[in-house]
Amino acid sequence: MNQFKLQSMLRDFFKEDIGDRDLTSEALFDKDALGSGLFIAKENGIFVGETILNEAFNLMDPGTSVTLNKKDGELIEKGETIATVHGKMRVLLSGERVVLNLLQRLSGIATLTRKAVDLLDSDTTKICDTRKTTPGLRMLEKHAVVCGGGSNHRYGLYDGVMIKDNHIEFAGSITEAVHRARQHIGHMVKIEVETETKEQVIEAVNAGADIIMFDNRTPEEIQEFIPYVPDGIVTEASGGITLENLAGFRNTGVDYISLGFITHSARSLDISFNVGMKK
Repeated sequence: MNQFKLQSMLRDFFKEDIGDRDLTSEALFDKDALGSGLFIAKENGIFVGETILNEAFNLMDPGTSVTLNKKDGELIEKGETIATVHGKMRVLLSGERVVLNLLQRLSGIATLTRKAVDLLDSDTTKICDTRKTTPGLRMLEKHAVVCGGGSNHRYGLYDGVMIKDNHIEFAGSITEAVHRARQHIGHMVKIEVETETKEQVIEAVNAGADIIMFDNRTPEEIQEFIPYVPDGIVTEASGGITLENLAGFRNTGVDYISLGFITHSARSLDISFNVGMKK
């Protein structure tokens, strides 16, 4: 995770929530009043947020100390203390909501990703994410996917070519689309082609695609198409795959299964923050 980018994000999040000042905390606590707070798991799941905890409170006041009991990717159980923070009460309470929102959101994504990985139960096929992330939170949400045992797909439109049906329609054919893309990009950039039929798979292979995606195909269709893909080409299944039918893709032979719902539909994990003043 890029530390400088994270710090910039956190500053923006605090500006949005705190604005000019925290009226409630300033009214109730002297600026030097000290206290401590506990982040407590209210349900079982996978924790994500150790870097956020450290960076967020340090940004608000370098004198704040954070003691972590859990690392990213570790299981947390209901009632467990995830972390303890010590510092000024105004800092702890002003930063509480931003930190909690992020911890809950990211831990929810990691928990859902782990559930998908466990349901697939494969040593050869990996679960990966998509670009269906919350605007502004992609770096964090993709980090959460990895913490849950998944892999990352491309980060954006800038780091990989994915030729979809609309691109193919505009270019006239898969062959022409791959040719144009290959002329435009550098040799380090890979090209993925979305396919729906056996004929499209064969055309994409012959055109020199680096990755073949089987789009909205059943496990049976993927098993029919995959023998036409040489071993040197990466394969991916995507579209129409849910927790309910995921296990059916276990033996299809694909290298990756990309799931949009592990980011766009993840439920936030329940985590609370309780403080106490130092007398």
